[in-house]
Amino acid sequence: MALGPRLDLRQTQSLVMTPQLQQAIKLLALSNLEVETFIGEALDANPLLELGAADTPDDARGEGDEARRTTLENSPVDQLLGEGRGGDDKPLDIDPATLDRDRDTGDGAAQGDWGGAIVAAGGYGEDGPSIEERGSGGETLAEHLEAQLGPACADMRTRAVAAFIIGQLDDAGYLAQPLSDIAGDLGIEEAEVEAGLRVVQCLDPTGVGARSLSECLALQAQEADRYDPCMARLIENLDLVARGEFARLKRMCDVDDEDFADMLQELRGYDPKPGLRHGGGESAPVTPDILLKQRSDGGWDIALNQETLPRLIVNRGYYVELKGSCADKSSRGWLSERLADANWLIKALDQRQKTILKVATEIVRQQDGFFRHGVAHLKPLTLRAVAEAIEMHESTVSRVTSNKYLNCERGTFELKYFFTSGVASSGGDGAASAEAVKAAIRQLIDAEAPDAILSDDALVKMLKERGFDLARRTVAKYREAIGLGSSVQRRRQKALAGVR
Repeated sequence: MALGPRLDLRQTQSLVMTPQLQQAIKLLALSNLEVETFIGEALDANPLLELGAADTPDDARGEGDEARRTTLENSPVDQLLGEGRGGDDKPLDIDPATLDRDRDTGDGAAQGDWGGAIVAAGGYGEDGPSIEERGSGGETLAEHLEAQLGPACADMRTRAVAAFIIGQLDDAGYLAQPLSDIAGDLGIEEAEVEAGLRVVQCLDPTGVGARSLSECLALQAQEADRYDPCMARLIENLDLVARGEFARLKRMCDVDDEDFADMLQELRGYDPKPGLRHGGGESAPVTPDILLKQRSDGGWDIALNQETLPRLIVNRGYYVELKGSCADKSSRGWLSERLADANWLIKALDQRQKTILKVATEIVRQQDGFFRHGVAHLKPLTLRAVAEAIEMHESTVSRVTSNKYLNCERGTFELKYFFTSGVASSGGDGAASAEAVKAAIRQLIDAEAPDAILSDDALVKMLKERGFDLARRTVAKYREAIGLGSSVQRRRQKALAGVR
């Protein structure tokens, strides 16, 4: 075969994400407050855009009201989701000139399916934190410890010393100041300072008030009832653990390989900086993006929060005025681009609103029991289930549920709160939500008597009677996830509370 230069003509297909589609995907993932910021920047950059008033005519603002509100009744999904599930609407990733032409011919808002990200399911205790709780600052370590001083110590003098020591702890919960210095500052005997320190070291989280890493881990081992002579030697020689001299440590602790492996695993489970669990940082206030109200007929009224969602319109009069003064081709081209950008942004925002309402409507339909009766009726739900119901891509639902909050009579919840995993039901009538199981565990533990603390095995039996078929390790995992201690920890806490 001869070698030589030649010309070939080939036809290929490729999927290209245009800048317009990239911007539309970005808009979908933003919260209403972030969209408000984005719109402010667009208003500064485009002279043809302006904010529309509440009484703006429908023909000037497109389909704004339809995209901001929907209702949910006992009807098929097609009726719940309103118009356009199938898709004769135009996509957003088209040429700006086409957008301009479509606007002039009166085409409606675009519809499409956008791709990409994964949202993790999450949840909160009981019905979740209210909007007031989300907007308030977190509890500091000092506040958390001082709240426990009353039940932990009846003597006022010792309690005052303990409160002073709490004020000297660093962010990790360690006490760096020597006890002799504290005694000198307070003008008391060092023995009284030691008594106050013992009170602090009995508080939650276990390990606070320690003066070294070894003491911090020893306190946690004592709490777990694992502080035997072998564990004590291991904790006293943390430098050898760091250097990996395990053979030497096994001889010092006088244990076999299996026991030593268990000791190391136990040691790795302790928290070297227990104070960091209570950072006390300020959390940003949460503004709901979606408002849910129950109507008198039992249905649901679902709307976007218009207080945080500005209404955009194109100033056609200003466009005509500028077009009349454009003498050269470059000026006319610039004006045409600005008009196309303005038309595209309005269509993209309309598309975003409709998509959010579709997803929110389906979530409310799937979790109707939660909104009517509480967290015990929260059902397992996945992104795929919602995506299939509204005939969109799973990644679109993922973006919609990111950074979006829904406000209802039970409080304000992040949309991904309603996506929970399921656990087996002992009745054989389907799975139950993990959040419902957590709520049941919390209810059982809150109701337990101080002299009848429930073990994890007892919780397993009681949950099975309620229809939840769970293993003991699963119950322990859920109990720890909602911040409840073991039976040993709860027994000590309730005993201290009874002293007061």
